[in-house]
Amino acid sequence: MFKILKSLSRSLGGSHKPAAEAKSTPKAGSLLDKVNKGAPVSAKAEAPQSPEDLCGITPKMPKDEIKAQLKMLFRRYNRSASSLDAKLRGEADQMLDAIVQMREKHFGEI
Repeated sequence: MFKILKSLSRSLGGSHKPAAEAKSTPKAGSLLDKVNKGAPVSAKAEAPQSPEDLCGITPKMPKDEIKAQLKMLFRRYNRSASSLDAKLRGEADQMLDAIVQMREKHFGEI
């Protein structure tokens, strides 16, 4: 229960961390910061991507491979759609919309 309260307080803007947690937390940035550090500035800017790019689908992929890719992505992002983190929920909603568009494009109306 306390973990949930800590998570909620962080997401609502609470910046105070208990002393035990502050000591155990590394001072280095998150993994995302490390990955973005090496990327050029132009790559960091969010450009709207097509559903094909978001789902990783290429025109040369066979139907069974497309179906497997969409199935895997749906499982991943459907779990994230119920997250308490608003940013994660928004990303999941965007990806689920892209998955639906790709499924309708390649396999017909649902």
